[in-house]
Amino acid sequence: MMRTTANDLTLGQRLYERLEAFARHSEDEGKLTRVFLSPQHRAAADELLRWMREAGMAAHVDAVGNVVGRYEGTVPGAPCLMMGSHIDTVRDAGKYDGNMGVLAALAAVEEFHKAGERFPFAIEVVAFGDEEGVRFPVTLSGSRAVAGTFDQTTLSLRDKEGVSLRDALTAFGGDPDRVAEVARRRDQVLAFVELHIEQGPVLEAAGLPVGAVTAINGASRLSVEVRGTANHAGTVPMHLRRDALAAAAEMMLAVEARGRAEPELVATVGRVDVMPGAVNVIPGLVRFTMDVRSPSDAARRRAVADIDRRIGEIAEARGVDIAITQTHEAAACRCAPKLIDAIGESIARNGIEIRRLPSGAGHDAMAFSRLCPVGMIFVRCEQGISHNPAEAITVEDADVSLRVLLDFIRHFDAAGLTGEAEERPAA
Repeated sequence: MMRTTANDLTLGQRLYERLEAFARHSEDEGKLTRVFLSPQHRAAADELLRWMREAGMAAHVDAVGNVVGRYEGTVPGAPCLMMGSHIDTVRDAGKYDGNMGVLAALAAVEEFHKAGERFPFAIEVVAFGDEEGVRFPVTLSGSRAVAGTFDQTTLSLRDKEGVSLRDALTAFGGDPDRVAEVARRRDQVLAFVELHIEQGPVLEAAGLPVGAVTAINGASRLSVEVRGTANHAGTVPMHLRRDALAAAAEMMLAVEARGRAEPELVATVGRVDVMPGAVNVIPGLVRFTMDVRSPSDAARRRAVADIDRRIGEIAEARGVDIAITQTHEAAACRCAPKLIDAIGESIARNGIEIRRLPSGAGHDAMAFSRLCPVGMIFVRCEQGISHNPAEAITVEDADVSLRVLLDFIRHFDAAGLTGEAEERPAA
């Protein structure tokens, strides 16, 4: 890994300090919570508008609440390289999830503006307002609007106070009746590239500050119900029991075993409900959830089918009844091969070993998979912790990631990306 001295970290220090300052836009004292279309979101958007304009960009807040800054190329009106991420957060969040991708892209444009650098393409930096889905029961609202896949019916959704998305957007200064106008045409966007903290431990384990993302995992979520017979814990012999919890435990171990059996596949049981839940009663009903993810949709589907079959075998052997319901299905999003290579080359030019890895978490980049080629740069975060105030990066890694982004933009070859969008769907 390339080592930098304290005197070399000007870019990283400035980015790090700005991330710290940006975190003050929070509804909670002493911790970070910034939800979609809140007063804190508006304050953050206004500050970002000012920073974008100071960096030589034309900037505005669009109809769906995204902050958009445009740095023109050598020819005004040219198609753009779009970059950015989200500025909404989960409750009691870390400072870097989403925000780093926006402020790093802004910092890159600042460097070009100071140096008078222009490119054959425009650069657009977009701060999406709703990736986390904390306030309303919908996610990726901003990025889907730009990609042209915004669902107009979501405007009627309400938050826990009963405020509709339509009314909240109007109060924010957006225009729910003009959201469709936010959508870009394919010929307007050359590629979308998102810099983001990894939110996992792979880069840290490898001792690397950055990596090139190969795909955003597809995900299947299922709910499993196991029905046995609740009965007295002291009077029913072991061989005569229909213990729903013992059966479910074996099923959960089967889920884990299948996740371990294939590289880049993960399988998780995240919630378990046991009834009646008394110390002296054999459990008669158990419900648990499964989350299965992979960068390959084919591998994920095979795993789900294998788990389904194994659960059925366990149920039959133990004499319990089962019901499996799919609750969520999202296809994988493959990053464009040429963008993966270009990001890798920028990493290598900065003296760093190239590490390619998939993303287990969802990102705004997913929304662009049918509009344009997609690429992602991952940045190491301490212990892989995210969605948590303990989320942490170093000034050194902030500096390296920004230098990689600057190099990527300076070497960006739009001509080599022709047709990539059509190749995007994962196998």
